[in-house]
This record gives sequence, structure tokens and C-alpha cells, in this order.
Amino acid sequence: DPRSSIIDAQFTQVLDGTLVKVVTWYDNEWGYSSRVADLCKFLYDKGL
Repeated sequence: DPRSSIIDAQFTQVLDGTLVKVVTWYDNEWGYSSRVADLCKFLYDKGL
């Protein structure tokens, strides 16, 4: 699963009408590796 994190909507809430608390679950290995690969492709596409 290449996603960086998954939002847990059941635990996400609005506090005092001005603050949003977002709960996410993440995998700091595969998701991070996927973002590094995305960055490398982006830089390559830009010719950097």
C-alpha cells in the first residue's frame, strides 16, 4: 500500500468550532519510500 497515511474518520473531530483534530495511521517505511520515489520522478521530470 503506497499511501503515506490513512485518515481514521471515526476519530477525526472538530473542537470548539475552530480546531480540527485529524487522526491518521501511517507506515513510516513503505509510504516514505513511495514519497521519495515520487520526489525523484518529479525532479527528473523537471530536469533537476
